Amino acid sequence: MAIGGFVRAAGAGLGCPDWPRCFDRWIPPTDVSQLPAHIDPATFNFTLAWIEYANRLAGVTVGFLVLSVGFFAWQVHRQRPTILWPAVGCVLLVAFQGWFGGQVVAYELDPRFVTVHLVLALVLGALLLHLVVAGFDAEGGSLPRPTATHVLPWRITVLTLGITLAQTLLGALVRGNLEILFQAHPGLPRQQALNQLGAIDELHKATAVLTLLLCGALYAVAHIRLDDRPALRRWAQVPVWIAITQVAAGLGLASQGLPPVLQLLHLIGGSLLFGSLALAALLLAPSRVPAVDVEVPSHVTA
Repeated sequence: MAIGGFVRAAGAGLGCPDWPRCFDRWIPPTDVSQLPAHIDPATFNFTLAWIEYANRLAGVTVGFLVLSVGFFAWQVHRQRPTILWPAVGCVLLVAFQGWFGGQVVAYELDPRFVTVHLVLALVLGALLLHLVVAGFDAEGGSLPRPTATHVLPWRITVLTLGITLAQTLLGALVRGNLEILFQAHPGLPRQQALNQLGAIDELHKATAVLTLLLCGALYAVAHIRLDDRPALRRWAQVPVWIAITQVAAGLGLASQGLPPVLQLLHLIGGSLLFGSLALAALLLAPSRVPAVDVEVPSHVTA
């Protein structure tokens, strides 16, 4: 996802104008002389082509890793639906994501397609996190388990996760529509471009503030309700700090003219915020509450 964000920030989304090949070659050309006769040399940029190609190689690597996850889930955990079916879902989703990446190129980075591409990547990441937690539980791992009294922090986490997903979606739409405006009107002042976005930009800002407030509420509730689960209580701090840096990065993007470095950091931060909340929701899920939640007195030994 970080590499995909780098592609976007570097303006290399169409570095390879075709898919799955790049300038009609399985390995991008290193010189204009290697271009096929039917391709205009003016469309070739060595740096952008290889940045986009690196993104595709990373995607293929993720694809093979997810296939291995699906294979071992089928071989070892076939009788555990909480592991098997999410693993199958990951395999199907990564295959669809690869095909959809080709559609993003075919539709020349249409903001709607780019947004869906990002959301699918976040969903895939959440499914993989689920497999991590379910795998630890299946093997008797030491991940902290909630109790029946921890429902409120879980509900706040799920709500915050949903708002964060919507905020990320809106941010991708803002970025894509700004790019279209700047391409159609070179030299358009940044503030004028933002004003033309209308409700999308305002919603993006509002959900950013709401996300930060909800992360703060989650930390406050966790500090009170999770006093018996210090590891979970400490983890509740993570989304707060990420959300603060995200707001700061967003302010920097708005005031500094969308510098590529901040674009990349903002996308990585959004992905980490979503992931940290997804992990918190999985760790606090009521389904992980032990069947008999009894605290063993300290003087009792096994």
